[in-house]
Amino acid sequence: MCGIVGLHLRNPQLYPRLGELLTGMLCEMSGRGSDSAGVAVYGDPRWSPPGKATVSVLDVDDSPEQMAAALHAVLGEVSVHRVDETLLVSADVAPETLHAGITAHYPHALIAGFGENVAVLKGVGHPEALTQAWGLANAQGWQGVGHTRMATESAVIPAGAHPYAVGPDQCLVHNGSFANHATIRRELRAQGIPFDSENDTEVGARFVADQLAHGRDVESALKELCATFDGFYTLLVSNNDSFAVVRDAIACKPAVIAETDDWVAMGSEYRALAGLPGVEKAVIWEPEPEVVYAWTR
Repeated sequence: MCGIVGLHLRNPQLYPRLGELLTGMLCEMSGRGSDSAGVAVYGDPRWSPPGKATVSVLDVDDSPEQMAAALHAVLGEVSVHRVDETLLVSADVAPETLHAGITAHYPHALIAGFGENVAVLKGVGHPEALTQAWGLANAQGWQGVGHTRMATESAVIPAGAHPYAVGPDQCLVHNGSFANHATIRRELRAQGIPFDSENDTEVGARFVADQLAHGRDVESALKELCATFDGFYTLLVSNNDSFAVVRDAIACKPAVIAETDDWVAMGSEYRALAGLPGVEKAVIWEPEPEVVYAWTR
């Protein structure tokens, strides 16, 4: 049992409140998972500076100053900002170039996410403690995704925490389990796709990222996932432009969607949405099995 939340803001006047609203949503889901938690935040200028690529990095012992100096020779001017255990590395290069430069110098680092507009924070501990350590309530932006985890498939370590953000400006969170993840992981590895964990969710994230890399949009990538993966699941997938939700054919994992003119939100339970502004006027529904619900910025 895990908790999923997502918030896609349509009204720019709400952008300064993204972190505040996402914090409330995530903490409401603490009862569904208190082993670890994570968030992906789109558009915070401190965490992902405009016009630059940003990579979210864990499992590096260097200080921000040491890391910036180590990467300077290869990447030029680099800024490194620490948010609790995560190092947010930004530079005026392509996201893939920054990702490659970091992994070349720090081969054992965990890349939690990368892109032009996303910062990914995740860690082990109670969601309320983690959101305070991140200062999440002060974040701003147009979109946020969060997850609280109760581990069932793999170890309680940062690499096992969600979101899984394995493609540029992409992320995926998951409640449930994939029955055939080992087979699909072997097939993806045979194509040269690397993995950071034994978590079944990472298999779904790598599969979706591969589909997007081959030209599919988020909606068609999730339809292909439904046709390929067995199991029980609710998924929330996002990138710069899209925010999408899908459930398996039986839809046994809970999910609620709410929509207003100002925002679209999703949670594993309604109580995650109850504090959103104007929720009393929202259209609220439970997503149907294997129907992909997608919104574009």
